[in-house]
Amino acid sequence: MSIADNIHRLDAELAGTAARLCVVTKTHPVEKLREAYAAGARCFGENRPQEMAAKQPQLPADVEWHLIGQLQTNKVKLLAPFVHTIQSIDSGKLLREIDKHAAAHGRTINGLLQFHIAQEATKSGLTLAEAEELLAAEAFGQLRHVRLTGVMGVATFTDDEAQLRREFQALRGYFERLKTRFFPTEPAFCEVSMGMSGDYRVAVAEGSTLVRVGSAIFGSRG
Repeated sequence: MSIADNIHRLDAELAGTAARLCVVTKTHPVEKLREAYAAGARCFGENRPQEMAAKQPQLPADVEWHLIGQLQTNKVKLLAPFVHTIQSIDSGKLLREIDKHAAAHGRTINGLLQFHIAQEATKSGLTLAEAEELLAAEAFGQLRHVRLTGVMGVATFTDDEAQLRREFQALRGYFERLKTRFFPTEPAFCEVSMGMSGDYRVAVAEGSTLVRVGSAIFGSRG
């Protein structure tokens, strides 16, 4: 199937659910991104700031760029002029750096708090206690150019659907708790980014609002 066929199939699958598609474009050439764009995709997810910054000028201005990989504070400046959402926020230090560079460009950048929900130690992210401490800190209340819009997590790489369901339910629970405690009157805090090519159907069933799909659209990177 073509890139367009795959995107149309996914869009049809997600229709009527709370989830929308973020096309994971990392390592793929700009020509393939243009194919995805022509098929109606507008949310593109990249892992590496340098790669995203190189591709961004070559795509139309209405692309919604999401950084989904780890972000070092010294790379924030590469993305600040255009990035829509940084899905991998895992520290107050990173939040402050995003706020600083967004302010310099007169912008507000959206962000998701990344949680560690997998059983694999190699996956990164916050614990619920760390997130609550970060949000309760006086420094967070002083940020004006970064807007938290939800949470993100990467599940364990497994075929065990029961385990995936538990991990996605945990992330959804973290979202609900933070929403109630810190963002009760902020409609913008609404995103639960979870689910990738291998497990997005389970994630959608558990309340995902953003699925990050790459290989199911472009094929495996060989």
